[in-house]
Amino acid sequence: MVFRFSSLGDVAMTVPVLKCLLLQYPQLQVTMVSTAFVKPLFDDIDRLQFYAADLKGKHKGVAGLFKLYRELQSLQQFNGIADLHNVLRTKIIRGFFTFSNIKKAAIDKGRKEKRELTRPVNKKLRPLKSTFQRYADVFSAIGFPVELEIEKGLRERSPHPEANNLKKEGFRLVGLAPFALHEEKMYPEDKMKEVMRLLTHIDGIRLFLLGGKNDAAKLEQWQTEFPRTSSLAGKMDFRSELDFISGLDVMVTMDSANMHLASLFGVPVVSIWGGTHPYLGFYGWGQDPENAVQVDLDCRPSSVFGNKPCPRGDMACMHMISPIIIYDKVIQQIYPS
Repeated sequence: MVFRFSSLGDVAMTVPVLKCLLLQYPQLQVTMVSTAFVKPLFDDIDRLQFYAADLKGKHKGVAGLFKLYRELQSLQQFNGIADLHNVLRTKIIRGFFTFSNIKKAAIDKGRKEKRELTRPVNKKLRPLKSTFQRYADVFSAIGFPVELEIEKGLRERSPHPEANNLKKEGFRLVGLAPFALHEEKMYPEDKMKEVMRLLTHIDGIRLFLLGGKNDAAKLEQWQTEFPRTSSLAGKMDFRSELDFISGLDVMVTMDSANMHLASLFGVPVVSIWGGTHPYLGFYGWGQDPENAVQVDLDCRPSSVFGNKPCPRGDMACMHMISPIIIYDKVIQQIYPS
């Protein structure tokens, strides 16, 4: 039994680890417990059962978590619990299983090392253990060591019919996800529009804008400003959006969930990094480090999750990135020399 409730990017990062685990242990069955929205991430994975936790409804609060525990207990006989979240909710559920003869382990998030990497002075700037490896370590602790193999962790592509038709017409499909949960992780709008202008100047490129329902109005406006540009925000269910992403030739993202969604299908990602840093362990599965666009500043990284204000107050880490750099990296992916 595996727990990971949020965020979307962190849940997506469990997928390749679970795929490697199941391939390496053919006798194993996994029940993935998470919120209903993320279920399409786990569809069609052999020997994986998804169980939806309704944390805002019937499974809310301690009484609701006890109800979830009783439901899980009745499913089958589990021999291990892998807590890939290690927050109050999952600690409570683990506690309910205290007197069960079940091996239990929880993720070590490496908070100390991450503080050393993001503190204002005397940073210890070095790559930390990836979140994928931290997940794998949990399975090792309950007796299932996992070897992380990039190709075996990928999900099979199932391109959306619209994407397939455009590819048959000879178009190269570029996804662009310009938003993130925190403003400090977003590339400035004027610069992002310059990236769009450069990309849509090429007749053979179709540009697709991705975002949440709250982004839909702005992205609808953006699509009117550039040729061969379409917004997908708010127009598809999550499964259809994943299918569309799987058909892209390249994705441009912030340090955000869309980087991980594209990575699940082996889609090359050009990612833009500001106050956060790939060294913190959240880089996309199998992505080329050369496609992380960033500048070296003494203040970087200033935050693990991008939820802290810019220490300089001017977001230099984003403003110093030229749109042409992002454009060039995209072109290198879709028209390799």
